[in-house]
Amino acid sequence: MWETYLTPISLTETLDMLSRGRGQARIVAGATDLILELERGVRIGVRSLIDITRLPDLDHIRLDDRGWVHLGALVTHNQVAGSTLIQERASALARACWEVGAPQIRNRATVAGNVITASPANDSITPLMALGAQVVLRSSRGERTLALDSFYLGVRKTAMADDEMLTEIVLPAPPPSARSAFVKLALRRAQAISVVNVAVLLDFDGDVVARAAVTLGSVAPTIIHASSAESYLAGKELSEQVLSETGSLAAREARPIDDLRGSAEYRREMVRVGVMRALRALRNRGTDVDVPRRPVMLWGREQPRWERKLAASVLHRQGTPIETTINGRGYVFSSGHDKTLLRLLREEAELIGTKEGCAEGECGACTVFLDGAAVMSCMVPAPRAHGAEIVTVEGLAQDGRLHPIQHAFIEQGAVQCGYCTPGFLMSGAKLLEERPKPTRWEIEQSLTGNLCRCTGYYKILSAFERAAELG
Repeated sequence: MWETYLTPISLTETLDMLSRGRGQARIVAGATDLILELERGVRIGVRSLIDITRLPDLDHIRLDDRGWVHLGALVTHNQVAGSTLIQERASALARACWEVGAPQIRNRATVAGNVITASPANDSITPLMALGAQVVLRSSRGERTLALDSFYLGVRKTAMADDEMLTEIVLPAPPPSARSAFVKLALRRAQAISVVNVAVLLDFDGDVVARAAVTLGSVAPTIIHASSAESYLAGKELSEQVLSETGSLAAREARPIDDLRGSAEYRREMVRVGVMRALRALRNRGTDVDVPRRPVMLWGREQPRWERKLAASVLHRQGTPIETTINGRGYVFSSGHDKTLLRLLREEAELIGTKEGCAEGECGACTVFLDGAAVMSCMVPAPRAHGAEIVTVEGLAQDGRLHPIQHAFIEQGAVQCGYCTPGFLMSGAKLLEERPKPTRWEIEQSLTGNLCRCTGYYKILSAFERAAELG
């Protein structure tokens, strides 16, 4: 899928490589969008990938002295969803990030990558637009900052030049008098693209709306503001009549299309419903559009640090060794630099417990631990394994003893055809590390990235509960 894969250790080198790439080099962090784009031919002419996950100081979430929130280029959706700062000051963004994919995807997918992909159905862009976010772009020529309104030019089109890298997303922290909400409509509860999504930010003066931002996703070529709805809300209390009128105004501003996920007429109606739901939640200070205070991450006891340092930059091409640790054992691979981690594990390492189900990050059969966090290995470029620590299903048992989750699957009869089982076992092992006594709801959340076509999940859920008892 690519010819060369550079892992730099400095921003200067990254920007220099991007400049010399002449449009054929592509920055990669989570790669959850890029790998699919390359395979489907959405991104053509990409010959080199530049992996920035080893660069220092790009995974920060912080509030500066001026009251601006900064999200580094390596900040993942899980980091945002679990951030106390974002939950308290920009809850719509926390909710949107929690709605993206599943824990394994959110452990790799970055908010910056979501922004750059520029799909009007991408969840995090809608609240960022409502919050007045800006992007900081760096190149060897210098730095510039663009508001999101100016950054997007059309479907999957941005104002970012070929030699530029998005280094940071910044947004003014809403005042304590402001509240925000995000509402998503999709065709299933998890792992689904938005049919419609809505973000609403209201700044209150008592019970009166002093300022409003209403943004709509998946109903136009880019994320849009419902300007008439925003103007109408100013100076009003949130009565049911105001909610109804605001929803209708927002629906009239939507410009949706008919597609396989929904008709234009249906989308307009769902804009009306979504805006009303968001407004009602903000009026009532409800929790139906909030993110859990402690969402399930599948990253274990503590947040992983992705930028495991390398002594020097590495350029992987055919024949360049990939040196890694899998299940506690060192491996050196002289082939596979242009593959996914899934294929490297199965074909080079001959560890076939990790399965390929969808190759799109949907089914979870390929779940492994990368530097301590559960990820979909079909969405990880193989050279990312260089200098990393990986655990596959073959590494769960220790000293001849099954892991509690493996024992519980056997005891509870949770294995049917067995194809999806390795992924479920990996998710379960990481959940129990993170939450030794998980609730039923936490167990269900940990499995949103794992699909089983044989069962109704009841035996699997019972096995998770039994594994917690076994400790």
